[in-house]
Amino acid sequence: MKKDKLHIHWYPGHIAKAEKKLKEQLALVDAVIEVIDARLPYSSSYDNIAGLLKEKPRLILLNKSDLTDQKELAPWVKILEEKSGYPVILTDSKNSKDINLIIKKATELAEPRIQALMKKGLLRRPARIMVVGMPNVGKSSIINKLTKSSKTKTGAKAGVTRQQQWVRINPQIELLDTPGIIPMKQDNQEVAKKLAFVNSVSENSYTNEIIARELLNILDNKYSNEVKNFYKTDDLTLESIAKARSWIVSGGEPDIERTSVYILKDFREGKLGRFILDDVSEE
Repeated sequence: MKKDKLHIHWYPGHIAKAEKKLKEQLALVDAVIEVIDARLPYSSSYDNIAGLLKEKPRLILLNKSDLTDQKELAPWVKILEEKSGYPVILTDSKNSKDINLIIKKATELAEPRIQALMKKGLLRRPARIMVVGMPNVGKSSIINKLTKSSKTKTGAKAGVTRQQQWVRINPQIELLDTPGIIPMKQDNQEVAKKLAFVNSVSENSYTNEIIARELLNILDNKYSNEVKNFYKTDDLTLESIAKARSWIVSGGEPDIERTSVYILKDFREGKLGRFILDDVSEE
């Protein structure tokens, strides 16, 4: 069977505007929280984030860590801390035990700028923190967890948050939620396909079949036994999984589209297992 060549391309206009606005708003904040999908510690980190944020101190949240093996995340935490020079916290939207730690670290990073403003005669104000990250990494869900409410929009599709909005966490800290930012073009198709796996790019930029096949290739190489056991098949192909699930269309052919949709859904919801798709060697 001939397989179509993978090519994911995008140039979303609202993303370009969001990046421009983000740069303008940096002057208003004291520090930044960068949210990364823990399943893609390398691929879901905005390329050249240090160049984009300039000298702003940064707290890195490896979100959706409940969908990964945290022992496998340990080397990534060390790498990201050494590379950025800033703290890294494992988090997820379901667990609220880390709220105080996140707030504490963010306010500590903001304090030097607040002190500098106070030396100029200004009164102390709440720390102002900007939240940035790729689409669908869980920025709004993190803010909702911190505020213990649902003041920002959340959604399973990339690009739900389109306009910046301030959210008061407590008297000491305010957060600025921002639309997801992705590079204006994607030359690295390995990164692009992984972003598609976790729904961080528009569904219009890829076909389910091609992306599902690419995902199965990676899972077969890294987590073959777990996925084969889940689908009760000895062969991780769309055709074999369709037959194992009795997803057949007229003529006895496997229902490739249905199978592709379910594989992507199963992975995104963590049903297949707790996985990290990036390799430390990539970073």
